[in-house]
Amino acid sequence: MSEKTQWDWDTKEKLIADINEWKKKFPAIRELVPSDDGEKIATIIKTEDRRFTTCVNGETWEETFERVYSLKFNPDNQLISLVFRDYEWAVAVDHEMWEEKFDFLWNLTLSPDGKSIAVNIRTGEMTSGVCLNGQTWENNFPEARDLIMSPDGKRTASHVQVRPRPELDILGFLNKNWTAAVDGVAWDNTFLILWGGVFSDDSNHVAATVMTDMSQYTIAVDGIPWDKVFGAAWEPIFKPKSSDVVAPVQTPQGWTLAMNGKPIWGNFSQVWKQKYSPDGRKLAAVVAVDVGKWTVAVDGTPWSTVFNQMVLSPVFSLSGEKIAVVVKNNNKWTIAINGSAWAETFDNIWDPVFSPAGDAVAAKAEKDGLYFVVVNGKVGKKGYESLWPPVFSPDGTKLLVRAVDNGKYYRRIVPVGEI
Repeated sequence: MSEKTQWDWDTKEKLIADINEWKKKFPAIRELVPSDDGEKIATIIKTEDRRFTTCVNGETWEETFERVYSLKFNPDNQLISLVFRDYEWAVAVDHEMWEEKFDFLWNLTLSPDGKSIAVNIRTGEMTSGVCLNGQTWENNFPEARDLIMSPDGKRTASHVQVRPRPELDILGFLNKNWTAAVDGVAWDNTFLILWGGVFSDDSNHVAATVMTDMSQYTIAVDGIPWDKVFGAAWEPIFKPKSSDVVAPVQTPQGWTLAMNGKPIWGNFSQVWKQKYSPDGRKLAAVVAVDVGKWTVAVDGTPWSTVFNQMVLSPVFSLSGEKIAVVVKNNNKWTIAINGSAWAETFDNIWDPVFSPAGDAVAAKAEKDGLYFVVVNGKVGKKGYESLWPPVFSPDGTKLLVRAVDNGKYYRRIVPVGEI
């Protein structure tokens, strides 16, 4: 089910699986992974003969393997995994395996709509690359270290090593051996190091942070570095519906945000985790206004409230009018919205989720060894052994709660006001 409107928002409670029974039935079970709509829950189980397979809602796959990892559900509730048997790795979609086999697979990545699947690959020839929907890049490289997929799910990129480097050749680092490869085609320019690749909204451009020389950093877009270099830089992002690129950079005056190589904000002790509102009109980032004083700046203006340990990535409401972030202050975690922190604090808390109208914020939080749903700062009545981030219904009046309660996995629909 790819659309939330198609999910079951009427049935108050469904007992999906008895996890306690799984633990009795199998010698070992691994991490639990629920589907987005909560209708399925999967895990990797160990069999009596010390092999591994997947289990979904209590039903095990008859095929067994030496290794299984990286379970993910796509929006159609198909379980995707990476499996290893007879010295070969493959991608499995439900109970069907790709024909292509490799020496190793990692970085399982799905497109936003879940229809495309990509992985990093290692071949028997000791080369690396990317395989998208069963099609491997024509060109592989000595090393391919990461994987990004375009928003349309049709393109992939990775930062790659273009020439082999002999073992123990520590000076080989200076040979500018790294660049980005897009659909298997390497950029012409190479760099000392490269990371943080990202596609533009239209899937036509790629930007990444690069080191052009010792202590000289900048951003490269489609292989072309910005004209100006900086003392340091963090990962770039594209402005929505634009080819403009924004990244945090370090100047002699401090850290700021630069667009296309030109500073656009004032200076701070640190700037990173920048993010645009959905309509691209507002730009927020995590900033340090002084040592140990963290907050969020919006269009260059910091919140008046500061936190002494940590501020995580900003989350915009759909309208762009509100920003919520996870913050840590005096060893306690909570959520701050537009600079105002919840009074309740927690041992841990996960990313906030806005309702469609932006009038409510929900999050998963941990307190005293149990996990709770928290809405607008109010802790839910029920604590769980395991819990996944809550999901708002399309009309914003209900929450989908996926949780393990007394050893059983439930899918529950709870009115927001009754959490």
